[in-house]
Amino acid sequence: MIILITGISSGFGEAMAKRLSADGHTVYGTCRRDVEQIPGVTYIKAEVTSDDDCRDAVQKVMDEQGRIDVFINNAGMGIGGPLEFSSLEQARRQMDVNWMGMVRFLHYVLPVMRRQKSGRIICVSSIGGLMGLPFQGLYSASKFAIEGYCEALRLEVKSHGIKVVVIEPGDFSTSFTASRDSIGNPEVHEAYPAYARSLESIEKDETGGLKPYVLANRISRIVRVRNPRYHYVISTLEQRLSVFLKAVLPPSWFASILSSYYKL
Repeated sequence: MIILITGISSGFGEAMAKRLSADGHTVYGTCRRDVEQIPGVTYIKAEVTSDDDCRDAVQKVMDEQGRIDVFINNAGMGIGGPLEFSSLEQARRQMDVNWMGMVRFLHYVLPVMRRQKSGRIICVSSIGGLMGLPFQGLYSASKFAIEGYCEALRLEVKSHGIKVVVIEPGDFSTSFTASRDSIGNPEVHEAYPAYARSLESIEKDETGGLKPYVLANRISRIVRVRNPRYHYVISTLEQRLSVFLKAVLPPSWFASILSSYYKL
């Protein structure tokens, strides 16, 4: 299969590119910076915030392969901190990368798949796209947007032979933790004393989380299976349980559980 992945410089993207290439697929991946390249993977320098870069990346794959069988939207970033102290620019940046980056690529990928009457779109969301996580509100909002977009898209493109899958990872040990843009001026901690405790808990969970290859192995199977599920929560048992509880408990009860977990 011809596969295009966004954001393969590290973390999930790098692990997926390695695994899918090893599976024998022809893999293209975008990245923002020069990195050590995976043998057999074609790298494309592209910013997901650039309309031109997204268009050119898709065109390169089409020029060389003539089709795109699988598109994996993976590129993303995170901003942590109390919503009150998050700047408008940070809010724009969060949505521009995580949500609009996907929208930009799909603007060019969807016509390709519709013409070839087949295709698979796999979008990386998060458990944070299923529940609003305290002090990660901008990140959760961007992932909620992915969830809603893909839910509508799935219905619209079904008749064209295109399948849409959303991946909801829990905590994984990747470079995402170190690269998170966290708000930390003294006024923030004075106004929200729980923030420091919560951030410590968040980062502990992430650094002790699953390894990226776990997700890459699951993606390998999702690419091969004929009829994939709409959603895949890829996480520890405890985090899968939290998703179940969110679905079945009264909102106030689940909010109390989250408040206790994040020491609010």
